[in-house]
Amino acid sequence: TARPPPPSQALPASRPAPAQAGGLAPGPVKINTAAAATLSDRLTGVGLTRAQEIVRYRESYGPFSTVEELADVKGIGPATVEKNRARIVLE
Repeated sequence: TARPPPPSQALPASRPAPAQAGGLAPGPVKINTAAAATLSDRLTGVGLTRAQEIVRYRESYGPFSTVEELADVKGIGPATVEKNRARIVLE
């Protein structure tokens, strides 16, 4: 009969895929529909407080028409917009 492999050779338990470097969740961010928690999880330099500001801005002024408009949100500057430009989607 076959014996199970020693623990050092056993396959690791399956785990969820790790977040990208920096602790961010992978994938694009639909800036006009994403919840604050999603925004803070996926955007570099955006914590929950800033993410809530993005949602408030969106609710007050309507959907973002350009990525650059994100810099109009309190606490979000041009550098934060540039860091995240590749993952922001305006759909």
